[in-house]
Amino acid sequence: MTTNLQLGREQNRWLTLGALAFALFMIMLDNTIVNVALPAIGDDLGVGLSELEWTVNAYALTFAVLLLLGGELADYLGRRRIFLLGLTVFTLASLACGLSTSVAMLVGARAVQGLGAALMLPAALGTIPVLFAPHERGTAIGVWAGASLTALTIGPLVGGLVVEHLSWHWIFYVNVPIGVVGLVAALLLVPESRDRSHAQRLDGAGLVTSAVGLFALTFALIEGSAYGWGSPLIVGSFAAAAAGLVGFVIVERRQRLPMLDLSLFADRTFAGANAVALLSILALFGVFFLFPIYLQSVLEFSALETGATFLPMTLVLAATTPLAGRLCDRCGPRLPMTVGMTVVALALALAARLDAEAGFWSVAPTLLVAGIGFALTMTPMTAAVLMSAPDDKAGVASAVVNTFRQIGGALGVALMGAIVSASLHGAAPADPRFAAAFVDGFQLALLIGAAIALAGAATAALLVGRGEAARVAAASAARVPA
Repeated sequence: MTTNLQLGREQNRWLTLGALAFALFMIMLDNTIVNVALPAIGDDLGVGLSELEWTVNAYALTFAVLLLLGGELADYLGRRRIFLLGLTVFTLASLACGLSTSVAMLVGARAVQGLGAALMLPAALGTIPVLFAPHERGTAIGVWAGASLTALTIGPLVGGLVVEHLSWHWIFYVNVPIGVVGLVAALLLVPESRDRSHAQRLDGAGLVTSAVGLFALTFALIEGSAYGWGSPLIVGSFAAAAAGLVGFVIVERRQRLPMLDLSLFADRTFAGANAVALLSILALFGVFFLFPIYLQSVLEFSALETGATFLPMTLVLAATTPLAGRLCDRCGPRLPMTVGMTVVALALALAARLDAEAGFWSVAPTLLVAGIGFALTMTPMTAAVLMSAPDDKAGVASAVVNTFRQIGGALGVALMGAIVSASLHGAAPADPRFAAAFVDGFQLALLIGAAIALAGAATAALLVGRGEAARVAAASAARVPA
């Protein structure tokens, strides 16, 4: 009987991965699809773009703040159970977004979407070590990361198509049938797993202090440009973030059963891979933030043309990410991460040469090269984090790396936006000076992004071990939870 069950599990694990990646695709798509639709939402609801910023920020904030909670609940209550709960919440919130008749209703529903995503993501990613042996995990995570990165890159194109041919409401309605299919697939295919430790409990103090610290930090990074970096609100937010995060460290060091075992960061691979997560997504979200504005406001591309310009990047991500997983299985995560971040730096340096006279054939190759670099980086980075953490803490480990990603994304948008804003000196898109001023800031921001990517390459080369993660994974394989 046991043999038959194991054989069935062996045959179904790739289908299970497909079901998890399917749901991940949906929540990652929401990170970028909304940006293209903001003007249409503003016209329909009668509000300006400045009032609509929270349709993006509410999702990002709740997603980042609650990821650790999602990972803790997944390990404590069961990863399948929390994944199903998160997917249900996300699907119902998507329906509410589509039905919204005011910006307040839309922002509230977007925040609930972020809650659902924060429950789903660590629960799903934490299931991978349960399903796959150490020598297969790189390939499995490659499939997972490919779904994530492809969703991020096609978001602008899908948004442009939906807004042009249907309405902005369908950006959210499309999630409903996808969510229903995902729920059925998860019920049929995803096995339950959890931390089987007998001495386990939720860490309430850790949850509160981490939530306060991450909320304040993310709020300050996202809203710093709008309110002014020296404003009392932003300075106070940074102070609250520091107090919350320091308090979190103090609480976790004193807890007998902490939410986040800080000793995980004593592992150089775990610490280094999380640092690369922050730096790589900082660069990636900087690209996604700047390029649509550059293409539409400077080169005068339409929303649909802007989305289509990202297609070469999408295709190379889809093709390269699984290959990066297999490369990670063969030689460990350090080499592909180092090479990948170096390629990203090269792509951003090339992109910094773009000007107001560029066209599709100037822009697309730089995005294609960047796609290769990100694909080489993302899968080994995630694999390094999961392989260097015990399997019974897979949910929390995945929540940590995804929290670093979300913070990196917020920092990327804030940093790149601040650099460009400083070069504009208040010039609006209708101002004849806008294009030249924007290009100056755009080029400087991309050069800084290239330097950040090089820092990520150095971090990977110095901290991430070639075989250390694999040895840890092999040692933990014998105690994979059922």
